[in-house]
Amino acid sequence: MLLIKNLRKTFQNGTKALKRVNLKICSGEFVTILGPSGSGKTTLLRSINGLESIDDGEIFFNNRKIENEYLPYVQKKTGMVFQEFNLINNLSSINNVLSGLLNSSSKFLSMLYLFTREQKLQALQSLETVGLLDKAYSRTDELSGGQRQRVGIARAIIKNPPLLILDEATSSLDTESEKLVQEALKELMIGRTVLVIAHRLSTVQSADKIIVLERGRIVEEGSHKELLSLNGKYAEFYDVQFQIS
Repeated sequence: MLLIKNLRKTFQNGTKALKRVNLKICSGEFVTILGPSGSGKTTLLRSINGLESIDDGEIFFNNRKIENEYLPYVQKKTGMVFQEFNLINNLSSINNVLSGLLNSSSKFLSMLYLFTREQKLQALQSLETVGLLDKAYSRTDELSGGQRQRVGIARAIIKNPPLLILDEATSSLDTESEKLVQEALKELMIGRTVLVIAHRLSTVQSADKIIVLERGRIVEEGSHKELLSLNGKYAEFYDVQFQIS
């Protein structure tokens, strides 16, 4: 599904966000990315979807290198949930969800938010999945932070993408909302490739593969059990983050 070779990214202020990152992710694999703040987690995920330019290296999606002409296809096949929501405040929840179809619909009709009945039903189904059907026609600036994040998740899943990228998707949710979203995500992950930045114990433990980033480099890679047995960076991060004695 994804193959990353020698990925490098340096920001204009001189920060080296990614330093020769190499990673292989198989189709249907559930991968969690961990690391301290500033380790390059978000930059790595945004690079995959073309939201962050890279300085050097290659990214392959389904055995084809991601370049300008291939990027729209990759974005169409990818659902991404941002930590900061990225919703349009003066639009209703359903129209924000429908905006997830912009790459797959008529651009002219999409600009006017003229979607088909089938597409509107898809949007309502996505909102129902995250427990927000009753807020379909509410403006998103009238919603709580947790509700807004759930709208963002509904927008990501409306196009039924084979690849889901979640940047701390439940970070702004209260306990009840998080439970609803986690239950929905469990079903949505079936048959998909999933990359997630997470700080929840249950998410980390259930991952097929855990990637530990530090200062732009992958320092450890493996399952929860494998990495704990190494007693290295993951074990240290695990003990501190989840307060395990």
